[in-house]
Amino acid sequence: MTAQKDGFLVEWHRIVAERDVAALESVLAKDIEMGAPPYWSRLRGRDLVVHLLDLIIHTIEDFTYHREWREGGELALEFTGHVGDTELQGIDLISLDERGEIAKLDVLMRPVNAVIALREIVAPQMAAFLARRSEDPASG
Repeated sequence: MTAQKDGFLVEWHRIVAERDVAALESVLAKDIEMGAPPYWSRLRGRDLVVHLLDLIIHTIEDFTYHREWREGGELALEFTGHVGDTELQGIDLISLDERGEIAKLDVLMRPVNAVIALREIVAPQMAAFLARRSEDPASG
């Protein structure tokens, strides 16, 4: 798993640094499960998680990873950035499946005013996405 994990990390850092939303799908398991700061309940499914990550990586400015911890297929990546004038710090907790795709992603963030600032921007856009998705019978 080490070589696969190292390859994953190189690609993950590239995707985030370049804001390459098109490549996100390639590193996410189809049935990925995500816990994100603006939401109480977990999000499930690749299309939903891709959309949320797209919003987040285009909302958090100066997003930078600093440290990482690895244990088997489990990763913890510390990051900083800001939403407007609000500085933030967080950790991405990533669980890789046997294919080297993200099966589970939990994002922990502080301080609370950063979470609120992020939610104020992201939540209305996610609500609109979910409304469009529920109106489209082809979306599942």
